[in-house]
Amino acid sequence: MNIIQLAIRLALVALFALPTLWATPGDTLRSFPTPGDCPTGLAYDGHYLWMADRLSDSLYAISPASGEVKNSLPAPGFIPLGLAWDGECLWGIDGEENRIWQLDTESGITVKSFASPTAKPQGLAWDGHSLWLADDQEDLIAKISTDDGTTIVSFRAPSTSPQGLTWDGKYLWCADRVQDRIYMIEPTEGEVLLSLDAPGKYARGLAWRDSKLWNVDYQDDRLYELAVDDGVPFKLGNAKSEKLLLTHEFRNYGPGEVQTFDAFLAVPEDRPGQKIHGKVLLNPEPTEWIQDRWEQEIAHYRLTNPPQAQRQRITMVVTAQLSDIRWFVFPEKVGSLEDIDKDIRQEYLVDEEKYCLHDPIIVQAAKEAVGDEKRPYWLMRKIYKYVRDHMAYELAGGWNVAPAVLKRGNGSCSEYSFVFIALCRAAGLPTRYVGSVVIRGDDASTDDVFHRWCECYLPGYGWVPVDPSGGDKDSPADVAQYFGHVEARFLITTEGGGASEYLGWGYNANEKWTSNGPVKVYVETVGEWSPISAIADSSGMTPSGIGETCRPPKETK
Repeated sequence: MNIIQLAIRLALVALFALPTLWATPGDTLRSFPTPGDCPTGLAYDGHYLWMADRLSDSLYAISPASGEVKNSLPAPGFIPLGLAWDGECLWGIDGEENRIWQLDTESGITVKSFASPTAKPQGLAWDGHSLWLADDQEDLIAKISTDDGTTIVSFRAPSTSPQGLTWDGKYLWCADRVQDRIYMIEPTEGEVLLSLDAPGKYARGLAWRDSKLWNVDYQDDRLYELAVDDGVPFKLGNAKSEKLLLTHEFRNYGPGEVQTFDAFLAVPEDRPGQKIHGKVLLNPEPTEWIQDRWEQEIAHYRLTNPPQAQRQRITMVVTAQLSDIRWFVFPEKVGSLEDIDKDIRQEYLVDEEKYCLHDPIIVQAAKEAVGDEKRPYWLMRKIYKYVRDHMAYELAGGWNVAPAVLKRGNGSCSEYSFVFIALCRAAGLPTRYVGSVVIRGDDASTDDVFHRWCECYLPGYGWVPVDPSGGDKDSPADVAQYFGHVEARFLITTEGGGASEYLGWGYNANEKWTSNGPVKVYVETVGEWSPISAIADSSGMTPSGIGETCRPPKETK
C-alpha cells in the first residue's frame, strides 16, 4: 500500500467514524403529510408535485417548498395510480379499467386514453420522448408508445413489486414496496446501478426535482424529499460486534517425519466496513511478523521436527465491529483510466499465473465483454455481466487458471475472482481480491469454507467491492446487491493482487512443510463466531476486555 492509498483509506475510516455532516443518499431531507389517506402516483410539473390518491379519486398539486395543496382535480379514473408529466400534460393510470390517460391540468379535460399493454401497471415515467411503465404482476418495466400503448422495449423489473417510476434525465428510478428500496436503473438492459433505502414501508410514487428524489409512501401517508448524491461515497449500517476464533491446526500421520512446518496467518485490519476492537490475540506467539509483496500483514510460525500424530494448533482471536457497507457509485462521477494513480496501475495490472492475460481465451473474452468501452465504470459493469452470463457457481475443489475456468464455464468464488480480475486487467482496469471469514447464518456459527471476491479501482471512488460469484443471480436487485455492497457478515483478513510469497494464492491462512520420507499431513482451518453481546451476558466481560494482544504496529511506506 503506497502513501496515497494509505491516506485515502485513513481519511475514509476517519470520516465515517465521526457523525456525518452530509446527507447520505436516501436520507430524508424533509417530509410533509399527504392531502389524502391513500397516496399512489407522483409527478413534478416544473412548479408543483402532482399526487394521486386512490381513496378520494383525486389529483393534488402540492408545493414542494411547503407541502401546501395548491390545486386539486378529479382523476379521470376511479383508481388513480402512477403519474408522469410530459412537459404539457399529466399522464396517469386508471387501475380499475387498466387504462392509461393523458390529462390537460389547465382545463381538467382528458386528452387521450388507451388500454395498458400490461396486466397491472403501477408506475409511470416520462423520458422526454416516451412513457415508461412499471407492472407489478408481470414484474417488468416497459417503454411504450404514447399513441396506443404499444410496447417498444421491456426488461425485468428490479424485484417483485415495482411501484413508482421516474426519470432523472438519464436513468430510471423505481420504488419497490417489498424490498423497501428505490433502484436506479440503466434504461437499455435494465441493469440496477445502485439502490437507496426507501423512507417508509410502502414506497409508491416517485418524482425527480432539482437532483432530488421525491417519494410518497402509502403506509405513512407522507411525502418525502430524498438526498441522492451529496458527495458521500458509501453508507454504513447494521453494525454488530463479533468475536472470531480462527483455529489453524495440523497433524502428521507419518510414517515419515516433518522436518519443518511453516504456518502463515493473515491478520485483519481496520477497513471502512470493519473496525477491530483492541488488538488481535495469537496463541502461541508468532515466530515473526512479516509482510508480503502486497503489504499484507502476516503472523509466521516455524515449527521444527513436530512430534508425529500430535495436534499442532495455532489460534487467532479477533473482536470487531462489522457493518454493512453500501457504495453509491454514480457512473458520471467516475474518472477515466488515465486518472488512476501510476503506482496502482503498475501493481494491479500485471499478469499473474492464475490470470494468463495473454491467453487467447482471455484476450477474446475481454474483447467480447467490453468492445470499444474505455470508461472504467462501464468496463467493470460489462465484465461483471459477461462473467455472470458465461459461468455457473460450482464448488468442486481446486483453483484452475482463468482461461480454463472460463472455458469450462463453472467455478468456485476464487475461480470467479480469477476470471473477473483477468478480464478487468486485460481491459486496463486495476483489480484485486480480498478474502474473508464468513458468518454463516446465525451470529454464533462456524465457517470452514470462507469467501473471496474482488475490488475494482474506480477513479474518484477508490477500491469498490464486486462479487462476481455472489452476483450470479436471477433478479436485477439481487445482482446489484453484490456490486458496491458487503454485508456485515464478513471479516476481511486478506488483500492481494496475485500470488503471495507466503499465502500463495490462498487467503486467511496457508502452510508449507519439508519432510523426510512419505508423510500424510492433515491441515484444518476453522472460524468460530460468537456475538459480543452473548459473551458479555454470560461472562460479564465487555468487548474492550476481549482480544488483548501484543501485535506490533504495522509499518507503512
